[in-house]
Amino acid sequence: MTNSNFEPRIVGFLCNWCAYSGADLAGVSRLKSAPNVRIIRVMCSGRVDASFILRAFQLGADGVLVAGCHPGDCHYQEGNFKALRRAMLLKRVLKDFGIDERRLRLEWISASEADKFARVSTEFTEEVRALGAFLGEARLPSPAPEQEEVGV
Repeated sequence: MTNSNFEPRIVGFLCNWCAYSGADLAGVSRLKSAPNVRIIRVMCSGRVDASFILRAFQLGADGVLVAGCHPGDCHYQEGNFKALRRAMLLKRVLKDFGIDERRLRLEWISASEADKFARVSTEFTEEVRALGAFLGEARLPSPAPEQEEVGV
């Protein structure tokens, strides 16, 4: 598959209070943006664990977008600072696995920034398209088998 035919699969973890609302506003405003971002609403960008991001890559995502409130505007005080620290650390881990760190992007998008969400999703899709399909399944550890819940 050539890069011109390649459609990236991007997982977007969006903060409920800001980035998700910005994405929703972009949709209802009919702003043009790439449809490649599959949105997962989270309560706070600071709650996006590194294992969620690694799992997205293990399951075939070509890129992961984490978007939260602007610094100082977090509904949970400092969740976005936690997300920033986690993303910086995770980018180093991705490099250790031989994965281009540009496949992970962190953005601050407020509820009123529909145009920014549309721009970021389109830019990131184009950036991931230029990187090509993520073929790093062999580089990442296998996902843990699903745990069966046992009632007590």
